[in-house]
Parts: sequence; structure tokens; C-alpha cells
Amino acid sequence: MSQIGAPRGRTCSRSPRSRTLRSVATLTSAVLAVTVLAGCSSGDEADGGPVAAQDNAPAARDEVADGGTVRWAIDALPTTLNTFQADADGATSRIAAAVLPSLYTLDARGRPQRNADYLESAKIVETEPKQVVLYKLNQQAVWSDGREIGAPDFVAQWRALSGRDTAYWTARNSGYERIEKIERGKNDLEVRVTFAKPYADWQSLFTPLYPKQVMGSPNSFNDGARTTLKATAGPFLLKSIDRKAGGVVLTRNPRWWGQTAKLDSIVLAAVPRTGRAAALAAGKLDLAEIDRATAERISLALRDARDGRNGAQAALAHGPGSGITPSKAVKSWALAHGSDEAKAEEVQAARTKNQQAIAAYATAQDALAGYRVRKSLEPAYTQLSLNGESGPLADERVRRAVARAIDRQELAESVLKPLGLPARPPGSHLALAGQAAYADSSDALGGQDTKEARALLADAGWVPGGAAKKPAGTKAGSEAESKTKDGKAAGGSADTKKKAGDTASDDGLYIVGDDKPGDRRAPAIGANGTGSGTDILAPAPAAARQSAALLARAEALDTGTGSGARAGVHSAVKPDRGVAGAYAPRGTAAPVTAPDAARALGKDGKALSLRFVLPSGPGSESLRTVGDRIVRMLDAVGIRTEVTKVSDDSFFKDHIASGDYDLALYSWPASAFPATDARPIFAKPEPAADGSLLVEQNYSRVGTDRIDQLFDQAAGTLDEEEARDLVRQADARIWAAAGSIPLYQRPQLVAARADLVNAGAWGLAGPRFQDIGYKKRETSKGAERNR
Repeated sequence: MSQIGAPRGRTCSRSPRSRTLRSVATLTSAVLAVTVLAGCSSGDEADGGPVAAQDNAPAARDEVADGGTVRWAIDALPTTLNTFQADADGATSRIAAAVLPSLYTLDARGRPQRNADYLESAKIVETEPKQVVLYKLNQQAVWSDGREIGAPDFVAQWRALSGRDTAYWTARNSGYERIEKIERGKNDLEVRVTFAKPYADWQSLFTPLYPKQVMGSPNSFNDGARTTLKATAGPFLLKSIDRKAGGVVLTRNPRWWGQTAKLDSIVLAAVPRTGRAAALAAGKLDLAEIDRATAERISLALRDARDGRNGAQAALAHGPGSGITPSKAVKSWALAHGSDEAKAEEVQAARTKNQQAIAAYATAQDALAGYRVRKSLEPAYTQLSLNGESGPLADERVRRAVARAIDRQELAESVLKPLGLPARPPGSHLALAGQAAYADSSDALGGQDTKEARALLADAGWVPGGAAKKPAGTKAGSEAESKTKDGKAAGGSADTKKKAGDTASDDGLYIVGDDKPGDRRAPAIGANGTGSGTDILAPAPAAARQSAALLARAEALDTGTGSGARAGVHSAVKPDRGVAGAYAPRGTAAPVTAPDAARALGKDGKALSLRFVLPSGPGSESLRTVGDRIVRMLDAVGIRTEVTKVSDDSFFKDHIASGDYDLALYSWPASAFPATDARPIFAKPEPAADGSLLVEQNYSRVGTDRIDQLFDQAAGTLDEEEARDLVRQADARIWAAAGSIPLYQRPQLVAARADLVNAGAWGLAGPRFQDIGYKKRETSKGAERNR
């Protein structure tokens, strides 16, 4: 989904598969051109591979030893084992992928492929009068209790997720609500699914597939599946969850009919990102996603090992002892053995502490040399979100000016180039390079162009010195001005209204749904309850959980945890308004000198200034660095920013979801089914009966009716080429609306033991759990090494 090139004329070729987007130089003509030509895309792009390849030490199964355990880091123990609940997280999904059926998996290009372990075939067998999909199941596929996987499991999952029974606390139901009926085919191994209306993304359904014992009743779905699974059907079984020790143990499934898992077991260990370097150095992990700092430490350890330096020598070269010069050492020794006893005691304690640090660093570096950093690009992109609900960014020209001021290539290079990863900014919001729907549609907006950005701002009325000019017709000491000063103007001031709408209530819940039949409402974020603020709309009957689930997915990408989204549903945390600085609150604009004031842009007596909200946690350093670069780019065209850094827990709940920001950086995961999964992210906000705004998960609050129509058409056509073309048309219009600017695909850094194979940075694909293992040790007798 994340190079904006300068607008350039391009024509569509004769083949629909290789059509390209034609864009034009001016704003007006660009918008008009999108209407006709947005569906054009490059065949080379669509048929190409991902920007970065997988890096997972591939090995044939006969080269992998039988046995052993892999200790694999997760952020936290899962609060539920049901992936369809709102608080499901990455650990939930990892367990499900190892122990439950996935009818379709993603290949290295992020495209769905039939999983032969469960399906002999799956295809559309009828389109008239209705779409019918026939699944033929693998005749050996059974649940861990010995029962065959069959139609009853499909029926139970459809009924639980269709949205018709509100007793099921589902977070998402996309696609299941389109099913009309499910029947047994000619035999127990055939399942016929009839759709009430055509559904292009039918391959997204029934993955993972839960047994009927889980989906068959609201109690087992809502509560039972949170802590245990009554039956599983994957290469591994869920053996235990030890909440005290912080681990989940998966063991080989003795009833597994496919290729036997190479490992005896997998232990998912709860280790926060900040503690992984220490855990790796202590030999407590075999596989872990890591940050850039940890990756650099491992790289240093490997370089030292290649150069023949041990850990102690490394500590003196670049560790805690690297700052000790001969003169400092002599001075320290003299003070430690001097006549001043108090000073000597203090220095001796410091020397002891430093020696301990050097020893610990040396031991850690020796251990880290046993790991390798495997790297690729995550199936997710980081974007700059522009809140178009109100203020200057409600004007499309200002949003486009912001976008044209930003050099996406520079930003991508600043993040990815130091890691040795390809730095190509995504050209789509809806797919990543390699995926079937991918095409670079960024020409609908245009590339970095300072002159064009300034022209767009001037056209919108933002000009140098405009902050000192009063609106036409305003008189000094006028009645309107006096009322404003007295706080008696009708309806209150704009600032007062914003404050009221942005303050979190004690409920900490989002309003979900509107006055449509079947939708349910919950208390709003905002001091005025349901009468003010921004509401969040989701189509499922239990849409509050759907909103929280999607929010958690985005939050976890940028902060390394999903706690913020869950806090938004369950706790009453007041919004974090930023950390106070030494002399002024964080986010306070620097004093403006007279020459700067003359250059600063303004309109009708108001300066052009945008509030840029960033997370402040230890896992968000990269976002803050990118934010600093964006500030400088915007400053070059006259756009001032007020940077506010807030806690990770507060970032999404109190700012992104509630609309309390102008600019923000956060990430979205990619999907192989964008017509279904991306629609709520870019759906046009709708006004509710009470005057509030229903935004689904479109936190930029920017959308159009036509974008919604294109998503609906793409989801409703059974012509795959037409569906891809419609998705690309929608993406071109999303670019033109300038509510979201994809900047770069996120780096994926994984530390793995040197002898661990078929594991690491999988890129757009997922792991094949039964192939993960340790490489056979080369010995004269050819014996295997079993861990």
C-alpha cells in the first residue's frame, strides 16, 4: 500500500491488463481526469514481485533435523484465542495459524493460494441465479478429537459471524453477511456455499476455520474460546498457556495428516520489544522481531567475531569501555587510591560499576554473535494522515499542498537505506508491490514540488503576511470582536467547541453505528456525550468491537503493543495532551522573529499552523525522526507545525480515533482482499442524525461517494480483472483526495539463531510451521543434531 512522481501525461495501452494512469498538471483537470482514467495501471507493476524478498534461511525438509524447540518472542500473552474478537492480537493470530485450518495462505507476493492440506479444490461452480462456491475437503483432514472437518463447521462459523445473532460478540463479519446458505454436497467432504449477492473476496472466508464446538454457541464463542480451544486441526496442538511464566506451548499434533512438523514444540514467550536484546543475549530466545538498535548490536557482534575480537575486546572498542582513554584511566586510578577517602570510595564504586557493565556487555556480545539478523519489508506501510474534518486541512488544496511539499523518497531512504533495504515509496494505499491489485496511482496527486505546493496554498488564500490582515469588513472594536472577547458569541468560540468535542469522557468508548436498523450505539468520546465529538461507524451489529480490533491492529504496528486500543474500550483514561518541556509545553511553537513573521503564511488574520501528533514511547523513535523531517519540509513552503508528543496508550485512543490532530504518522497492515478490508478505512464519513460524524475507521475523515461505490463494485464482481481495475480506480481517487500519504513500507527485522532455518523475515507471506527447524549438523558420521 507505500514514488510520487510529478504529474506526467500517460496513455492507456490496448490491453486492459497494462493500462496506466493518466494524470494532468493542474488541480482541476487532475480531478476530472480521475473520473475517466483512474482505472489505468501498469501491467509491469501488477505482475512484478515484492520490493524486498523473503529472508528466512530456506532449506529443504531433508536438510532439517527432526526435533527441538524454538522459543519465539511475542509482545504479550493473548487475552483471547478467538481471532474474531476485538482484543485478538498478533499472538492470537500466530497461535491460530499453527493449530487451526487456513483454507488459503499467502505466498511470497502476498497473493492467496489454496492450502492443499485442507482443500482438494475450491471454485465458483455457479454464478446464476446466484454465486455458489464448492469446497472439496482433503479426505484426511480431521480435528484433534478425530472428527472429520466438514459442513457443520462451516455452518457454525457462518452463523456466528453473519451478524444476524447479536449474542455473538464479533469484531468483524465482512463477507459472512453475504452468505445465504451452506449445504452438504454429494458427500461429507463437499461443502456448497450459496451467496445472496456476488462476493469477489470469497477466498477470505473460513480462515481460520474454528470447530463447531467453538462457533456453535454464543457462550463458547464469547467466553470459552478466550482461554482454550476444544479442538484444533493444524501441524501443532495448543498444549498449555502459562500466564505466570508468560509462555504458550505448542506441540506436534499426532493426528496431523500432512508433512510432520520438524520441531517437537514451539514456545511463544512473552517478551516486550524493549527487553529482547537482553533476552537474546541471555540465550532465552531463538527467534524474535527486533528494533534497529538490537539489529545493530547483533551486526557488531558478528563483525567482531569475524575480525577475531572477543566480547571483552569489543566492549573496549565500542561498548561501555570505549570512552576510557589512558589518561582517564590513570586519573581514575589515582583518585581511587588517593588520600581523600570519601572521594576514593566514590570513584572505586564507579570503577566497579563500570567494570561490571563492561563484563556484561562482553558476555552479551559473545552470545549475540550466535544470531543472524534476517530482514525484509513488513506487509504494512506507514502513512502521513491529514485530518480533513475541520481547520485548514478541510480544504483539499491545503491537503494537496502538504502532500506536494513532502519528499516521500527522502523519507523512505532515511528509514530503510541504513538497514540495507530497498527504499521505494508505495504507490498504492490498497496493495503492496507484488500483490495482484498493486499499481502505482500516485500520479493522481503528484510528486514533491515546492513551487506547486506554494501555488496551491496561495490559491486557498494562505499568503505571506496573511496572519496580520483582518478579514474584509472587520472593524476595530466591532461588536463581533467584543462578543468574542467576552466569550458571549453565539454558540461559543471555535476553540471552545473543539475542546468540548475532543475531551474524553469517563466511558472511553466510541459511538458505533447510526440510526440504521440493526445498528447498536454506545457512549461517545466527548464531554457532551452523544451530542458532540466524532463518532465511529462500523457495519457489524457489534461494531464497537470491530472498531477496537482494527484500531488495535494499527496501534500495534507503531507502538509494539495493542494495549492502547483495549484501553480505549475498557478504561477511563484522560487524554494525554503532551509532555511538558523545560520552558514551555511540548508543542508550543518557537518564537517567531520579525523576518519569519513576514514569511509565515496566514489568512484572514490567522497563521497557518498544523498540530502534528506523534507517539513518545521507546518503540516509536523512527516515527519521531520521520516527523522531524516532515516538519522541515513543510516549513520550506510556509506551513508551520506544532509537534505534540503523547504517550503510546493515548496516541490512538485520544488523538487519532477522536480526531484530535491535524497531522499524524501511523501504519496500516496490508490485505490480500482490499475491496473488503480497506473499505472501512477509506469510506466517506457520514453525518449522523445528532450532527456528529460517523467515520468507520477513516481517521483522516476524508472520502467521497465515488470511492465507496468503487469499493462496493469491486467486492461485488466475480471478474477478477475487473475487480482489480476497480480497486485501482478507488486508489487513484484516494490519492487525489489527499487524506492519506503512504511514505514507506515498514522494515521487518528478525533475530534468529544461526542454525534455525525456514524462519525469519517472511515479508508478505506467513510461516509454514511444519518446516521450521534446526539445520542438520555436518559431521563425519552424518548424524543429525537434535536440540
